[in-house]
Amino acid sequence: MHKLGYSTAAGDEGGFAPSLKSNEEALDLLVQAIEKAGFKPGKDVALALDVAASEFFEGGAYRFNKSDKSVKSSSEMVELYRRWASRYPIISIEDGLGEEDWTGWKELTAALGDKLQLVGD
Repeated sequence: MHKLGYSTAAGDEGGFAPSLKSNEEALDLLVQAIEKAGFKPGKDVALALDVAASEFFEGGAYRFNKSDKSVKSSSEMVELYRRWASRYPIISIEDGLGEEDWTGWKELTAALGDKLQLVGD
């Protein structure tokens, strides 16, 4: 990350907290780090995400106020996770949707529940 010009200071829970261009860039960097360490993504190392979606679920929508300012529906979030799960070695998604988004959780479970672990918050 230092070679790419990103801050390598520790975040509030001890991890790196650089200001990246997108969530996908974070996932790409993780996969690159796995490979640079000599491991195979999805075989030797997998990813588990804690999305914290309950924190940005407002008025029935997901509001990305801290990044690109987009607003996504539950279905759009499910599609986002479906794309990520097909592209990255993700085995678990925690807090992928809001705590009260029961319709969204039903859709997410139908889409990915047999492919990876889904964890509520």
